[in-house]
Amino acid sequence: MPIHCVSFTTDYGLSDGFVAACHGVIARIAPSVRLIDVTHEIPPQQVRTGAEVLAQTVPYLPEAVHLAVVDPGVGTARRGVVVVTERGILVGPDNGILIPAAETLTGVIAAYELAAPRYRLPVTSSTFHGRDVFAPAAAHLALGVAPEEFGPRVDDLVRLPDPFVAVFPGKLVAEVLTVDHFGNVQLAAGPADLELAGLSGTVSVSSEHVLVKALVGDTFGTVPPGWNVLYTDSSGRLAVAVNGGSASGVLGLGPAQECTITSSPTAS
Repeated sequence: MPIHCVSFTTDYGLSDGFVAACHGVIARIAPSVRLIDVTHEIPPQQVRTGAEVLAQTVPYLPEAVHLAVVDPGVGTARRGVVVVTERGILVGPDNGILIPAAETLTGVIAAYELAAPRYRLPVTSSTFHGRDVFAPAAAHLALGVAPEEFGPRVDDLVRLPDPFVAVFPGKLVAEVLTVDHFGNVQLAAGPADLELAGLSGTVSVSSEHVLVKALVGDTFGTVPPGWNVLYTDSSGRLAVAVNGGSASGVLGLGPAQECTITSSPTAS
């Protein structure tokens, strides 16, 4: 059955024509399909960030073919895959980017390698599979081509390792998953981890070189402008924010780095 929507997530940025070229390929193959851009501002090569952003977004999208391309292994032996779930289909490189979203959409039912030449562009670049392989596949899937038509079944999909979280009495260490447009720093830990560490009230939040005080609160306005707050974000993860500022800028934190939260703060 046709699917009338394609979502699109990449690390391509918007200063080049890469996104437009992929839009154009999809429009030429499936002109009636609606295309929703999730984001094209994933930090370059940050597969986990792309996976997390996609997984946190897909529950709020209509049933779709979800095209996601953060692909540092483009042109190598890594596979392209179609992943089938009960609530949509995902397309992209087999590097782990699709799996968290697939699990959010009730889990992987089946997966197939993107191997059939008839569902890609006639000439395939070794560095732009988003345009030449993945976008055409997404468009054909949206038109109703069955996933099994693209190639052999895949039973060994690549999965990303679990993000780092360590809980101790009075201390929580967690990997940074994403940094949003406002500079809010999302952690791999959740509120249960904070409770298990016995942390509440005023805490210390630190990166490798910076330590600040933060108040555990519900939202940005819990603290006065310019103050730091540790809160549970809209995806159920712990996050650090500055009311009216950028926690990423203050702490110097980005995806894949570690953030430490402790009691007994010693700096402001």
